[in-house]
Amino acid sequence: MNKSELVSALAEKASITKKDSEKFLASFVEVVTEELSKGGKVQLVGFGTFDVADRKAREGRNPQTGKPMTIPASKAPRFKVGKALKDAVNKK
Repeated sequence: MNKSELVSALAEKASITKKDSEKFLASFVEVVTEELSKGGKVQLVGFGTFDVADRKAREGRNPQTGKPMTIPASKAPRFKVGKALKDAVNKK
């Protein structure tokens, strides 16, 4: 499912216009992005949690030359699946 398909599905489920659905989705992404960039987390009980993982600097290799190089420390956004979502996906 791509973004336009998601917007259409949200509009249909919520009985709203596609324009309102697109506005909601853009706002949701913006709010989550702002919170994660501040180092916070967004928890949706039953669905999952968006948070930020700190990655330490580490030694790596340049794949073209094979020479060692330092990979700098960074922050990576991640999503941890909630129990209800996991159970729904694994339901037989």
